[in-house]
Amino acid sequence: MANLNKVMLIGRLTRDPEIRTFANGGKVAHFGFAVNNRKKNSSTGQWEDEPVFLDLEAFNRGTTGRQLADLVEQYFHKGKQYFIEGRLKLDQWTAQDGQKRSRLKIVVEDFQFLEPAGEGGARMGSMSRKPAAVAEPGPGGFDDPGAGPGAEMMEPPPEPRGEDDIPF
Repeated sequence: MANLNKVMLIGRLTRDPEIRTFANGGKVAHFGFAVNNRKKNSSTGQWEDEPVFLDLEAFNRGTTGRQLADLVEQYFHKGKQYFIEGRLKLDQWTAQDGQKRSRLKIVVEDFQFLEPAGEGGARMGSMSRKPAAVAEPGPGGFDDPGAGPGAEMMEPPPEPRGEDDIPF
């Protein structure tokens, strides 16, 4: 029997992430997310947005894994729009009154920025790589012209070729 647990969403943060750090050094970021379902109002014939509010969480994955909670803490802000990929997770617990409770959450596995960088914000792009707004020193340090935001994604322009340079 085949199984698939994949969620893809485009929406906005409803609150800034809340960060929890574990005793073993792990970290989780909890945040709210809203997406809209469009539906046609049967009485007016107009299209309306019906918001759906979701709880999401992102974890740091070991010392060699992706540090999603750190990235969410640094770059996610209330009101900003993101593309989120993840999976569903069912949390179950017993409340103080003895009632059994449950809630569906989405565990973030990847995301993309959908808005251009603002003041102190991150650039558009996927988190499959390092975020474009994170500067890392080049071989010559931060003074190296190849260092800085987005440097790992830039390539120098090709040299112009004359007719003598054509290989045939």
